[in-house]
Amino acid sequence: MANELPQDSTRRLQPPKQSLDDAYAIPANFLEIDVCNPMTHGIDRNRYTDYEIRLRTNLPIFKRKESTVRRRYSDFEWLRSELERDSKIVVPPLPGKAWQRQLPFRSDDGLFDPEFIEDRRKGLEIFVNKVAGHPLAQNERSLHMFLQDSVLDKTSYVPGRIRNM
Repeated sequence: MANELPQDSTRRLQPPKQSLDDAYAIPANFLEIDVCNPMTHGIDRNRYTDYEIRLRTNLPIFKRKESTVRRRYSDFEWLRSELERDSKIVVPPLPGKAWQRQLPFRSDDGLFDPEFIEDRRKGLEIFVNKVAGHPLAQNERSLHMFLQDSVLDKTSYVPGRIRNM
């Protein structure tokens, strides 16, 4: 009985009451990424669709707190391959490549069908939010370039990590 602790020392701490102002205030840390406004460019075999990526954050690791860039599906593939190669995280899959939609003589617009573009946009948004929400991925230079550089210069890219400012 001499080793027993008083009950007060093992009692659970009560969380402080949260006011409405606290509940609806800007969160301490936030990262919002939207993939939106798909646009199809070019004609015939030279057509492609790109997507607007809007970032809003207050995380100190990002150099800009708001940014908007446009990226193609191939840019998402590049990001995924760089993260798989350089980071220690399990990188989620991208929405499918849609090989069947690239076949000639289709009755719809294939890759450029508005329903397909919208489904792909949703999948890309889920992908980029999962990746960017991972603390280890947030340190990868490839993610920062992808989200914040207006031109994604893959030729001069050097893998590495971002140092917290």
